[in-house]
Amino acid sequence: MSEKKPFVGGQAVIEGVMMRGPEYIATAVREPSGTITVQKERLTSITDRYPVLKKPMLRGVVALFESLVYGMKALSFSAQAAGEEEEALSTREIAMTMVFSLSLAIVLFVIIPTYAAKYIHSAVTDSRLLNTFEGILRLAIFFLYILGISLMKDIQRVFQYHGAEHKTIHTYEAGQELTVENIRRHSRLHPRCGTNFLLIVMVVSIVLFAFLGWPDLWLRILSRVILLPVVAGIAYEIIRFAGRSQARWVACAITPGMWLQHLTTREPSDDQIEVAIAALNAVRPDEDVEVKTNA
Repeated sequence: MSEKKPFVGGQAVIEGVMMRGPEYIATAVREPSGTITVQKERLTSITDRYPVLKKPMLRGVVALFESLVYGMKALSFSAQAAGEEEEALSTREIAMTMVFSLSLAIVLFVIIPTYAAKYIHSAVTDSRLLNTFEGILRLAIFFLYILGISLMKDIQRVFQYHGAEHKTIHTYEAGQELTVENIRRHSRLHPRCGTNFLLIVMVVSIVLFAFLGWPDLWLRILSRVILLPVVAGIAYEIIRFAGRSQARWVACAITPGMWLQHLTTREPSDDQIEVAIAALNAVRPDEDVEVKTNA
């Protein structure tokens, strides 16, 4: 059995893959010319300045926020490198995009299900049942959203890179050489996937919100928004534990999230796997690998 490797995470981007290691983050993109370009930078975290933020629960909120920031930067670089944008997004544009994305998520997964739940209030008076119905409705919206975007041709290609990211990380964690042949043999599903995380967020919110009573609509919406960091913190600890544990009950618990990855990942082509290899080689902590970098 191979020794455990340091955590390496990733994200699919436009015509590429972003990988995040212990010290570096790198985004590899296949340019229109066919060459692979890699942008690599040293990781900086607010937790280095304030170690208390590394404590359980707090570290999940910080990790989620920093992942959003790095993810937006990686998407901006990939769009430019792939020839879809003339220049990278500015810090202000990234901030505005994040605010818009978070606002849209709150509308879809908080305001709409919370508002819709009031229509069964006349038939159901138990607040826990009402809140549970709201959570189930939130899950349904989430599944429909995933299903809808999975049918889009451009997104399907991104999902192929998502599969390449997972298969490459599996190969690295197994201690095997990062070759197309080795990577091809591994699963495109991974227990630490963001898809798993989002599903766990949905389930945790159902349990947590069930005990909040049934106040006025604006209070229900406000309580859910305020508690989102708590939900994210709990979900992060669960997904972190699941990524390390080999217990059978843990594998069973994350099975629904693994099933959902059949929608959010696709089998990659060899050239997409090569891009994922370039990204991971740039951040792996166990050896230095020369790559073409853009500062």
